Amino acid sequence: MTDETLTQLGRAVAGFASPNEAVLERVANPHPDALYLARFTAPEFTSLCPVTGQPDFAHLVIDYAPKDWLIESKSLKLYLASFRNHGAFHEDCTLAIGKRIVETAQPRWLRIGGYWYPRGGIPIDVFWQTGPAPDGLWLPDQGVAAYRGRG
Repeated sequence: MTDETLTQLGRAVAGFASPNEAVLERVANPHPDALYLARFTAPEFTSLCPVTGQPDFAHLVIDYAPKDWLIESKSLKLYLASFRNHGAFHEDCTLAIGKRIVETAQPRWLRIGGYWYPRGGIPIDVFWQTGPAPDGLWLPDQGVAAYRGRG
């Protein structure tokens, strides 16, 4: 998608029933020649356990080094919200989000940290990246403490 074909920004959008239906949009990067990191943080991500139907909660941190495209943030918010009634395990949710962003924006590099709150007394943290970070890219810590009643 290009700037001219954005379907959600500046418009009322009802949301999506599932991640497969959600539209993740991109816009042209005004600095495609610069190596830099963009970060999205979603501290209130929710999905459903595919077995029990109970809600699961996570703090997501998505870091990517854009190339020609940027992820349009409203579409990302709607995409992430589409998981609220979607049943999937923590690993599946985390990797599906990372892979969808890669498919849409084709960044130089991406990493996602899914810091999931305890289920059955065990927090599950899921990490994925597309490969080694490019030389010279500043990589700040994701800023989420190891679990101690995370908050």
